[in-house]
Amino acid sequence: MESRTHNVGSWPSRHDPDRVALIDDARTVTYGELDSRSARLAGVLAAGGIRRGDRVAILLGNHSTYLETVFACGRIGAIAVPVNNRLSPREIAVQVDDCAPRGLVAEPELRDRVAQPPAFTLTSDRWEATLEGAEPHPVTPVGPDEALILMYTSGTTGVPKGALLPQRKALYNARNAEIFFELTPDDRVLIALPLFHSFGLAILALPTLYCGGQIVLHQRFDPEKMWADCVKHGITFFGAVPTMFQRLLDAFPPERPPCLRFLFTAGAPIPVEVIRSYESRGVLMKQGFGQTETSILCALDTSDALRKAGSVGKPVRHGEIRCVDPDTWRDVPPGVQGEIVVRGPITMLGYWNRPEESTSAFHAGWLRTGDLAKVDDEGFYHLVGRARDMFISGGENVYPAEVEAVYEEHPAISEIAVTGVPDQRWGEAGCAWIVVAPGAEADPEALRAWGSERLADFKIPKHFRVLPSLPRTVSGKVQKHRLGDGA
Repeated sequence: MESRTHNVGSWPSRHDPDRVALIDDARTVTYGELDSRSARLAGVLAAGGIRRGDRVAILLGNHSTYLETVFACGRIGAIAVPVNNRLSPREIAVQVDDCAPRGLVAEPELRDRVAQPPAFTLTSDRWEATLEGAEPHPVTPVGPDEALILMYTSGTTGVPKGALLPQRKALYNARNAEIFFELTPDDRVLIALPLFHSFGLAILALPTLYCGGQIVLHQRFDPEKMWADCVKHGITFFGAVPTMFQRLLDAFPPERPPCLRFLFTAGAPIPVEVIRSYESRGVLMKQGFGQTETSILCALDTSDALRKAGSVGKPVRHGEIRCVDPDTWRDVPPGVQGEIVVRGPITMLGYWNRPEESTSAFHAGWLRTGDLAKVDDEGFYHLVGRARDMFISGGENVYPAEVEAVYEEHPAISEIAVTGVPDQRWGEAGCAWIVVAPGAEADPEALRAWGSERLADFKIPKHFRVLPSLPRTVSGKVQKHRLGDGA
């Protein structure tokens, strides 16, 4: 049973076929229907030339077709490639060129964002007609280390990297979620986070379907609709990033949704006052910390949310997590800063087509997260910084090197350094510190407009600050800690 369970494509068949698996804006899908539809889609993919190990790019919104595609890829041993549909065509092209997909499934309006679609392309408006009469494809036996998902995460070099995530990672992340969320088939989970993100797909959707629960999918974030559906569908929990929870607080209904067990947040630190505000309304909050390369590493339960405010919790059960001195690789004592490293079934295989970066990401089997932390006497982890200078804006990871590389092409900019600065709405926002080219002018609105043609909106700096020069070390590296807060 373990080898079959490793193939995520078999998961829908594990449950009562008459049980509701998911609800979206268009339909209600039972587990039997999800299994059948995924099997027939797998048959369509196979007939279109998709084979084991081939990549299938996904440019879909939050509806059942997304999860059907992931399960269909799993059935035939293909690799699903979730593509962030908020990216610009230029950014999408970088990822598509890198992974060279043999197939594409997309919304009709998103298909054109791929300049050269692969030979096999299926759009959602042809979904039902394509599945009708299609021959189902059996579940292909796969090993736990075979790739299931290729999920891109921009690196500190400014070049997006595809984290290759194996079948075993999906399984053990689901088991970790089953323990931490206390998931049962009676759970009904609302997902308004995009399924192209690890949070929406790996942390919420797949574990819920692994355990036989029910998913309610929202296409977009609408606080009023989320609270209304909590009551309508008897939602037991949902997850969101801290900026979403602040807006949800403003729209909190007069009465607490009766079935709600807890809320879950990850992606960025959440203010203690927000936790207290929900608790005063009778709603407790769980917190998590992780990466695309690993999903959840540490979890903070509701009972410790206030007592251990500022902590990201304790390590999950399925996975070995340590805080080490990166020079000696010895565990640091309580209260001493170290780097979080992890090994076990929840780690990625490596980065797609990046052998050197894959090698440097691991040390003796341990994955280096780049996150710095201190562990207290009770074993709770407290983040103190990032070995890399990535910041999080509205739950989206922003890598300054990527933004800097784009703006270095602007003729008015001689030098640039981007940092994350506090922002009331988004948690953090980008601040671009620039040295203007001789004879040029730097108009912030024009620079933002220029960036919008090349970057996703959440990556465009909110602030532009002109400096005569950037502070640098003797070796020429920019000293970003000397740049101020950007306010």
